[in-house]
Amino acid sequence: MFRADLHCHTTFSDGTMTPEQLLHHAKDMGLSGISITDHDTIEAYSQAPALAKELGILLGSGVEFSCVFQKMSVHVLGYDFDLNSSAIAKLCARHQQRRTLRNKAILDNLSRLGMPILEEELLSIGERTVGRPHIAKLMIEKGYVSSIKEAFNLYIGDGKPCYESGEGVTVQETLEIIHQGKGKAFIAHPHLLDHSRKIKELLKCLFDGIECHYAKFSLEQGKRWVQTAKERGWLMSGGSDFHGSVKDYIQLGCSWVDEENFRKIFQHLI
Repeated sequence: MFRADLHCHTTFSDGTMTPEQLLHHAKDMGLSGISITDHDTIEAYSQAPALAKELGILLGSGVEFSCVFQKMSVHVLGYDFDLNSSAIAKLCARHQQRRTLRNKAILDNLSRLGMPILEEELLSIGERTVGRPHIAKLMIEKGYVSSIKEAFNLYIGDGKPCYESGEGVTVQETLEIIHQGKGKAFIAHPHLLDHSRKIKELLKCLFDGIECHYAKFSLEQGKRWVQTAKERGWLMSGGSDFHGSVKDYIQLGCSWVDEENFRKIFQHLI
């Protein structure tokens, strides 16, 4: 049976598997296709295409951008874009700068609460995209918390004492840039959005699709978004949001799309 997971992360953002490890894992899990949707970077695609072909796994371009819509945090998935798009590259670079400033603000907040972490310590991790999961790991190493879950629940999760949102990029601008890159823009995990009035307004934006099947949410929980997609003539995506050991309760392939929906989304396989 054809299954494609269109939402997964590697060590190029906040996942714990390299692109090579992820592809081998996808093969072991019996997946027919994937899209790597690292946060604010497409660098995984410098390594992934050759091995995907060797393993017989269909690979479509993907990325996940953090955005703001009426002061609400929204994630947007970009699919099937040109990997050589200068517009996409510039947006990724802009987000990397945003992350750097945001990380520094979070570290400042932690220091004020008696949990100092030097910026140099965070950068020494060596990952190209560094974010809150990496900060959480350092918090564990220093004995400030006992787990990543505790770090997020008490200190660095959304709305917690040390949280910083950083300077946001609007949903509208992100959609324009994805379309400039000849890609398709999807609302990521709408299941997690909880502001009904703003969601109604968000659905008026020029998206191409919506992530109907997500992580461990049941088919019943996804029905609302399937209906939303059908009403608007949007494409339907699905994926696990796999991160590896940092979110070991989420398995690769626990949400997916079939071949028909996969090929509607990806007109240009890598």
